[in-house]
Amino acid sequence: MDERIHDLAVQYRPLAIELLREVVRIPADHVDRSVDNGGDPLCGLSNHEGPRLEYLKRRIVELGAVADPADVFFDEFGNLVWEVSDPDDGVPPDEKTVVWYDGHTDTVAALRPRWREATGGLDCYDGLVDEAGLNDEFLRGELGWLPPREEWGHLVWGRGSADQLAGVVSQVIATRILLELRSEGALRGIVVRSYGSVAEEDNDGGGPMHVMRHELPGAPPGRVPDAVILTEGTGDRYKGAVGIYRGQRGRMQIEVEVTGKSCHGSMPAEGRNPLEYAAEILVQATAQARAGEGFADDEFLGGGTRTASWAVLDTPSDCAVPERFTFRFDRRLTVGEDPQDALRAIEDLPAVADTRAAGLRVEISAPRYTQPTWKGTRPDNPQIYPGWVTPAEHPAIEAAAESYRRVASPWLEEGEGGTLRREPRVDRWIFSTDGVGMVVDAEQSGIEHTVSKNWVRVGRLTHPPLFGIGPGIEHNTHKIGECVDSREFDVAIAVMVRFPTLFRELSAARR
Repeated sequence: MDERIHDLAVQYRPLAIELLREVVRIPADHVDRSVDNGGDPLCGLSNHEGPRLEYLKRRIVELGAVADPADVFFDEFGNLVWEVSDPDDGVPPDEKTVVWYDGHTDTVAALRPRWREATGGLDCYDGLVDEAGLNDEFLRGELGWLPPREEWGHLVWGRGSADQLAGVVSQVIATRILLELRSEGALRGIVVRSYGSVAEEDNDGGGPMHVMRHELPGAPPGRVPDAVILTEGTGDRYKGAVGIYRGQRGRMQIEVEVTGKSCHGSMPAEGRNPLEYAAEILVQATAQARAGEGFADDEFLGGGTRTASWAVLDTPSDCAVPERFTFRFDRRLTVGEDPQDALRAIEDLPAVADTRAAGLRVEISAPRYTQPTWKGTRPDNPQIYPGWVTPAEHPAIEAAAESYRRVASPWLEEGEGGTLRREPRVDRWIFSTDGVGMVVDAEQSGIEHTVSKNWVRVGRLTHPPLFGIGPGIEHNTHKIGECVDSREFDVAIAVMVRFPTLFRELSAARR
């Protein structure tokens, strides 16, 4: 079985490349056309994933990644969902092991003109368009990791290639292989439910959050996951590609709105300038963050961080005192850090008190995310996303590592930098993933069977056993020239296929 899985993963690498190139390319059909002509300048971004998802839904059926066309659909939120199992395995539905695959299908903005200008030969959607014109020096300076120049033929370029479309493509190929190996026991006692989620870039975990809050409360055991594989890229520029990640920091948005009094710029004393007072808040907040004041550290997940990340100025003109200045901090929360404490850290800055004393209004809050998905559903959740850690000794992590050793290690040589490693590397993400949407209040969620399914619990919070494995180097994401090494597909797909039955066996042995 192990060798068969490995061989099929390698065999289907060209198909994975084909799918990835197309899902990266699709926005090119829409961004340059007006809305009246069916275009969408935001195509592919959060809440604008429709054309990409419609293509994937069609291809999942065509490629045999589901047994029946009815097994792939869109849920109310707009997530693409498909499911595979073996209905003839003799295992009652409520006794099957339920494994979720999860990957987001939206990307950040592409900055298309900058791609062509800076790289000399790459388009953010069309990928490699002029190999002879490639600016090697720029790409090596911009990206976290690139293989030697003679190996660039393995790279797939374009916005979303590393974050996270290669992971979603891996899910499609994995479910196809599972069905192909169904008669050999690859799905015996298993249900794999795969999600192509939406709006993750703008609202981390929004897709699975909807499922956890609206679909799982009161659901039978055959619907509740025993484990979740997040296919966000798990590569590190120094430690290697395709790690097994068992945790991440949480994060939140902190919004600061400073409202003053507008007036003509020639008479600034007549007004109260929110931009200038907010500048003092930003300076003090920056000094506080650089000094590490009020930030916790964790040996595994790393320390908390904060950076100014977004701003809007409401002003009548460039010759006026503005009326309002609103900005946000991206706050990464590690173990032991509380969102309310993070808000208080800004509230207690002397510059905030000084601004209010000068007659300006300062409001500090965690904003709510209310943008409708491409299906029209409004999430309306606070932009606070809890971190999580699955213990190293949990059967899910042990099964993931053993899967790697069986279907990847025998065919790998030891590498260096951002290349594949022979032995599984169990680590954690630097950035955020959909996993934050799967953390719920154990006492109030209404989700049953979490104890029998060995969910992880810390205090009042609980989550299914989560781990990540996916193609893509974290340090290459959100950058001009983003790319993924297609050889990483072989390992990620093979582990995803091998994991479910091995996890079921290991979990049964532990009971």
